[in-house]
Amino acid sequence: MAIADPDVLLAAGPAGAALPEVMDHVAVARLYGEPLFALPRDLYIPPDALEVFLEAFEGPLDLLLYLIRKQNFNILDIPMATVTRQYLSYVDEIRGRNLELAAEYLLMAAMLIEIKSRMLLPSRKTAEGQEPEDPRAELVRRLLEYEQMKLAASRLTEAPQFGRDFLKAQVHVEQALKPRFPDVALADIQAAWADILRRARLVQHHRITREELSVREHMGLVLKKLQGRRFAPFEDLFDPARGVPVLVVTLIALLELAKETLVEITQAEAYAPIYVRLAFTPA
Repeated sequence: MAIADPDVLLAAGPAGAALPEVMDHVAVARLYGEPLFALPRDLYIPPDALEVFLEAFEGPLDLLLYLIRKQNFNILDIPMATVTRQYLSYVDEIRGRNLELAAEYLLMAAMLIEIKSRMLLPSRKTAEGQEPEDPRAELVRRLLEYEQMKLAASRLTEAPQFGRDFLKAQVHVEQALKPRFPDVALADIQAAWADILRRARLVQHHRITREELSVREHMGLVLKKLQGRRFAPFEDLFDPARGVPVLVVTLIALLELAKETLVEITQAEAYAPIYVRLAFTPA
């Protein structure tokens, strides 16, 4: 609601008194948002037409801080008589219009009167070197805290706010409800599979391992197979299941035994079976 300047209220006096045309460049009224600094001379205004709205101040501390700052008083040395008189004039003006609002301001008025009365009384004796307690100290502390919070709230209000200073951009993008995939023929799948097989043939791995085989060990295996036998067929001394490397080492071991005259390799006639026997008879 509109703010009522206490200075204007004090100058206006009781309801129905003539309002000044201009006071400190403050408009006496507003018409369609435009300020009026002078009242029309030929216009009849009912007594209740210029009713003052007093809810502009956000409580007694706000009004008290306004009176102090408006007149450039030192908040640490408040002239209680002047401030109290102006405050009570403002309270008297609102008592006849809004009793619920006036009750909140009357509590502060009682506090101001109490502080003014305590300042008129002689100061209490204190210990040497200590200053007497100032009755205004608690009020000054509350006013300073309120002013800090009011400035902080003003800075927050000036900050950009969503819905007031800016809006969120929203863009609607239409999308098909059912995605459409390209058609794939059977020939395409066959061609893709053939390409995978072709690439698989290009990448082949062959692992070569080294197996240590002992000729001396296989010489002992051959002698062990010939023990207790008069002779043995040549092919019985080899084990094809163990692989080509073992067959080669077994042949080398057999030749080494024949070289050292430990075995005899015989054949009755051409193309006849080959036999192997020990060259000596064990005891």
